[in-house]
Amino acid sequence: SQDSLAFIQAQKAAISEQLAQAKRNFEVGTATITDTHEAQARFDLAVSQEIAAQRDLEIKKSTLQQIIGKFPERLTPLRPAIQLSPPQPNAMEQWISRAEDQNFAVRVQQAALAIASREVERGRAGHYPTINIVGNFSKNSASVFTSGPVSYSTDSINRSIGLQLSIPLYSGGGINSLVRQAIANQEKARHDLENARRSAALAARQAYLGVTNGIAQVKALEAALVSSQSALDSNKLGYEVGVRINIDVLNAQQQLYSTERDLALARYNTITTQLKLKAAAGSLNEADLEQVNLALAP
Repeated sequence: SQDSLAFIQAQKAAISEQLAQAKRNFEVGTATITDTHEAQARFDLAVSQEIAAQRDLEIKKSTLQQIIGKFPERLTPLRPAIQLSPPQPNAMEQWISRAEDQNFAVRVQQAALAIASREVERGRAGHYPTINIVGNFSKNSASVFTSGPVSYSTDSINRSIGLQLSIPLYSGGGINSLVRQAIANQEKARHDLENARRSAALAARQAYLGVTNGIAQVKALEAALVSSQSALDSNKLGYEVGVRINIDVLNAQQQLYSTERDLALARYNTITTQLKLKAAAGSLNEADLEQVNLALAP
């Protein structure tokens, strides 16, 4: 959003210059009033787009504030000559395989399935005999009074230890019900694990294609940017010598700034998708974020 606002402001400045030139040409009689009206319409449209872009930027900054805890006054853009690299390894099936095994959601469901399997074993153990060690210790003290002035005390200590064997014969079907419930939970956990693997594989496939297509789109837009700049220069020269009209220059300017905006958006989307790809594969770490920071302008 910040880059889009910058492109719109640059476009507005260029249109303002073109508008002033159209007015001068109309005053000296080398241009029609139509050129002025067309430039004024494009300028007013650029002002409207600038207001919308400023509002969108403030909204996204407020959203970012909820994440980082403070309002970002300025966001650092990407370096102008950043080079994007394809995923390593550059094979979609390997990323999908990693996602199916190492995705964080998959790991959570694997642990849930392991717990559910243990619950089945614990429920079935309710039918098994149990043996317990039982121990007892007691001490009693008593005083015996005789008819004379002398009294006698007696102490007794009892110790016992043994084994207690319990064999469940019938518990009203309660254990069987718990086992069936545990088996149902285990089956649910198994389906949840399979669903998590499929979701992780889909996310990895989409992210991989997003990265590869994004890199191709960036290269195409870089070539289109060079062509758009050449077209603008040619139209400006043609307007000066009288073989092009003002609307041709305005269209060429709009095409140039639209290409710059699309190129910046494609770069940002590709970098974000690279992080999503590593997150889907369960390999995203701080080093990956540090590489993104290094790609930002100083």
